[in-house]
Amino acid sequence: MKRIPIVKLEDLTPDQRRAYDSIAATRDGQVLEVFMALMHSPELSRRTQYLGEYLRYFNCLEPNLSELAILVTARHWDCDYAWHYHEPDALAGGLSPEIIAAVKERRQPDFKDPDEAAVYAYVYELQVERHVSDDTYQKVVDALGVTAIAELTALSGYYTMMAMTLNEHRVPLPAGAKRQLSG
Repeated sequence: MKRIPIVKLEDLTPDQRRAYDSIAATRDGQVLEVFMALMHSPELSRRTQYLGEYLRYFNCLEPNLSELAILVTARHWDCDYAWHYHEPDALAGGLSPEIIAAVKERRQPDFKDPDEAAVYAYVYELQVERHVSDDTYQKVVDALGVTAIAELTALSGYYTMMAMTLNEHRVPLPAGAKRQLSG
């Protein structure tokens, strides 16, 4: 079945162009395909970018924890697009290749860092069980605090929305990129 088209730069309406320029200003001039898929609703695309910018770059979590949460969410949704962009960021943020491989292969990672273990358990339960146990919840609060658990929940929710958008509108991977996740 044909899905909605990704809006092309040359076809932008004035409202879409304003949204595009607003997004480009926050991303070093780049507007990813996911935002062009959302551009059918320019305001949705713009506001989605702003929320994502905050959750990705300005949350209170260390990069290894933030990227771990994103990878667990991307893996749950089999979202190759998100995985493609975030696996390198996870490595750069200090997440070990062994943990990344375990998440990719749907295996329980062997954590040395208790904060990583707590974040993994929280996001995994949130995605798979749709609810988090009191014990897991408390471990995150004790380790990272209430601001962190609020932002961690929102981060996983945001990347759930992005995965749904990417998967269901069949946004293609960048040229030359290969699928890395299987069902």
